[in-house]
Amino acid sequence: MSNKLVDYKVANGVALLSLDDPPANTYTHEMMVDLDEAILKARFDDDVHVIVLTGAGEKFFSAGANIRMLASVTPGFKYYFCLHANETLNRLEQTPKLVIAALNGHTVGGGLEIALACDLRIAKRGGGKMGLPEIALGVLPGTGGSQRIARVVGKSRAIELMVTGDLFDFEQGQEWGLVDRIFEAGDFMKKVMEYATQFTPPNKASRAVGRIKRSVQSGMEIPFESALALERELQQQLFQSEDAREGLAAYVEKREAKFQGI
Repeated sequence: MSNKLVDYKVANGVALLSLDDPPANTYTHEMMVDLDEAILKARFDDDVHVIVLTGAGEKFFSAGANIRMLASVTPGFKYYFCLHANETLNRLEQTPKLVIAALNGHTVGGGLEIALACDLRIAKRGGGKMGLPEIALGVLPGTGGSQRIARVVGKSRAIELMVTGDLFDFEQGQEWGLVDRIFEAGDFMKKVMEYATQFTPPNKASRAVGRIKRSVQSGMEIPFESALALERELQQQLFQSEDAREGLAAYVEKREAKFQGI
């Protein structure tokens, strides 16, 4: 599958989704439609265990929403656009497969909002800047950014970053918890794909990886007692899986487990 604005490829159990609108991979309603389709395709593809999201080219992951588009449409369409983008990013965040953002270049505004909807963020050393500068446009990060960044860095720092609109490098982002790992620039995407492959069968029980994600992503948004009930439900599902049987048997038999993702 190759869309006009989101490229989709699968290799070794990993779906690679690339935002493809050079030079800055800014997104429009059309790109969000393509991204939504790609997320759904990966979600229901039994051969996909991990999703990697990146930007085409080497300079930008994404510079966010296409400002020319926003400036030319009605307020009603702006609201609809933000609503649809929110739904797409919620789908990305809630899909029961690990999602890794490969930040291969500048990740600003709505680009960072997309990355924040991913489970893990891996950045290219010296690859660019990140931040939420929407204040310069007289608006706020309106596709979940104000909520997700606060959950990562805390309220005070999140407010400061948004009201100043400051941009900062990936190394600073790692100090604040916005970036999980930084890989060297040489063969960056190859290293990201190798990292992602470790979470696919037979290396890992990908079903358990997905349930861990759901337990955290959903559990953080509900009362603690309800989150514990969700955790028990997900654990019970895993106990009934072939991979759990294999993992327990391999431990008892002192051998390496061979997971199948079922």
